[in-house]
Amino acid sequence: MAFFSTDGWTSCALGHKHWGRAGAAGLLLHRDGDDGPEVLLQHRALWSHHGGTWGTPGGALHAGEQAHVGALREVREELGLDPEDVVLGACSVDDHGGWAYTTVLARPARPIDPRELRLDGESDGVGWWPLADLGAVDLHPGLAASLPRLLPLLAAAVPQRDGTRRTEE
Repeated sequence: MAFFSTDGWTSCALGHKHWGRAGAAGLLLHRDGDDGPEVLLQHRALWSHHGGTWGTPGGALHAGEQAHVGALREVREELGLDPEDVVLGACSVDDHGGWAYTTVLARPARPIDPRELRLDGESDGVGWWPLADLGAVDLHPGLAASLPRLLPLLAAAVPQRDGTRRTEE
């Protein structure tokens, strides 16, 4: 059986250039911070596509790989987190026609200190960012474009102080 690498550039129906010939996926880890919801973002290495921006750990899917499996693989490669370190939640697909990026939401299963994460060469840093401050951050363009779709999912996933979860009305 021949191996088909899905690493590489492709173009979508919208005319954009994307990494990952079988699509891509990333993990948007979120938690309750002292001043509201926070997300764990990685600072992309300058040599990478959209280097110098903050985004989700993620990357190209393998042929036939489910998005949540690829997102977990990527977060392990890029940050050293294991699948048991997170609890998976909702998914959001940014479909460009012939190419899609799936954002998999997750909550920490244990406290996660960015200083303890093992970064690979694709990241220059990692940190928890309050959702309220994301407007001041140089976000990866794909994440920035997806925020209007992701914010309601994050709001629905954040427990209230009484233990219930927000629901859309």
